Amino acid sequence: MSTVPAAGNVEIFKARTNKWFAWLAWTVAVVGLVVTVASAGPAALPTTAPLLLIALLGWQFFWMPAVVVHDGGVTLENPFRSVLVPWAALVHVDTRYALTLVTAEKSYAAWAAPAPGIWGGRNARPEDLQGLPDTSYGPGKSVRPGDLKSTDSGQAARLVRTRWRELVESGALAAGDADTAVTVTPRWAAIGGVVLLLAASYWAVAAR
Repeated sequence: MSTVPAAGNVEIFKARTNKWFAWLAWTVAVVGLVVTVASAGPAALPTTAPLLLIALLGWQFFWMPAVVVHDGGVTLENPFRSVLVPWAALVHVDTRYALTLVTAEKSYAAWAAPAPGIWGGRNARPEDLQGLPDTSYGPGKSVRPGDLKSTDSGQAARLVRTRWRELVESGALAAGDADTAVTVTPRWAAIGGVVLLLAASYWAVAAR
């Protein structure tokens, strides 16, 4: 269940490549189910728990994760928890390993926006370095690979930093409020589903 408030002015980032991985997982699961039923009949369905697990993980790890930028803050929709970081709690936006929202107490990484790694800047084009929010640049106008426009972390960071800057410049965001609480909501249904299918998959394999 998402913790995003029912409000307007919402921007959602999802990595495009993740959708291909999700469809791949679902295709494997569906083909496996069809082959199993065709070869062994409906009686073999209880042994297909591993395929159902693959389908669930395809949704959980690749289709569902998102970075949601809205008036109340930034919500990280991660596989097993949803993290709402209010704007007043945000201290820094980092992209070293993934889009990471840094608060006074803790840092929260976005599953949906991984950084490309040290080699991510090799194919960077000049336009990937231009027009970024001021906080994206380091000494000498240097740009970390994770901040490039062509990367998942860079695209998500740009959304967050741009909205953050607009709020500060408009006076809508008061300074000195970094102790505002972050809301972390576990996805109990997803956790339970994975645990259940893991147990069923173990039983299906052990029973052979």
